[in-house]
Amino acid sequence: MGFSPRALLAKSPIDGFVLAILAAVVVAAFLPARGTFAEVMDWVVIAAIALLFFLYGARLHPREALAGLTHWRLHLIILTFTFVVFPILGVAMRPVVEPLVGESLYLGLLFTCLVPSTVQSSIAFTSIARGNVPGAIVSASLSNLLGVFLTPVLVVALMSTQSGMHIDGSAILKIMAQILLPFLLGQLARPWITGWLKKHSEPTKLVDRGSIVLVVYVAFSEGVRNDIWSRVSVGEVVSVAVIATVIVVAMLLATGKLPPRLGFDRADTIAIQFCGTKKSLATGLPMATVLFAGGTVGLIVLPLMIFHQIQLILCSMLASRYAKQADAQ
Repeated sequence: MGFSPRALLAKSPIDGFVLAILAAVVVAAFLPARGTFAEVMDWVVIAAIALLFFLYGARLHPREALAGLTHWRLHLIILTFTFVVFPILGVAMRPVVEPLVGESLYLGLLFTCLVPSTVQSSIAFTSIARGNVPGAIVSASLSNLLGVFLTPVLVVALMSTQSGMHIDGSAILKIMAQILLPFLLGQLARPWITGWLKKHSEPTKLVDRGSIVLVVYVAFSEGVRNDIWSRVSVGEVVSVAVIATVIVVAMLLATGKLPPRLGFDRADTIAIQFCGTKKSLATGLPMATVLFAGGTVGLIVLPLMIFHQIQLILCSMLASRYAKQADAQ
């Protein structure tokens, strides 16, 4: 049998999208954007982020966020885990985590706790595990919709109080110009472009992922120019991976044990687990680029990249176990 890179990627526990992001980090480490090229790439990233959130707005039908709101208890507990429990955990772990990984990587872990849930993988894992898929669709979409507003607010409230981290009014204007305005324009443009987007779903997905890979390359290029790798060790990166694993496992246990005690059935509990424990790389990376300037961006997004891969691996294992249990029954 001949060698097939696609087959090899399909068997790999690492998502191909994450591999592309890691490749962007490697390229940035050896061939960072400099001089005029760096200035041009900064403007390209601004345009890419605006396009990315325009597409988010154009794809998300308002009725998707409203149709399932009758199951308000399900959505409330998922949003509580995403935007209340996670931020509290992020703040509470500082005394233990910061001495292990340093301030910048801790702030990256804190930022990870503030971003919204994923959409596609949350729904996919809920479906594999035989959970409440309609509930997952509504909750994951609602999480991302609210995250456009709540994540910047949480960042300003929690991270601007950390030493060395200053987020002023200009950041709010950047959020409005690069995230909120394109998102709202996408919502307004839905009646005219939704058919085209459905017809060209693969190219638009490429725009999504390509934009994020581009954001990573520019962010880490800036980090290389500011010599971030001299500020982080292999031990610190390993520590971040261990901490991220502990966070994912702890949240999976919490979202698995608490909902049944609150009267949720198996299907709802599965949806709560996979929607309430995930953090979106696709939304978090562009937001970080808008919110944080200078060489700190690379260190801020590194924990989110590590967390994303760990959550995919652990959640895929859990979803497979739930599927086997359902098949056995």
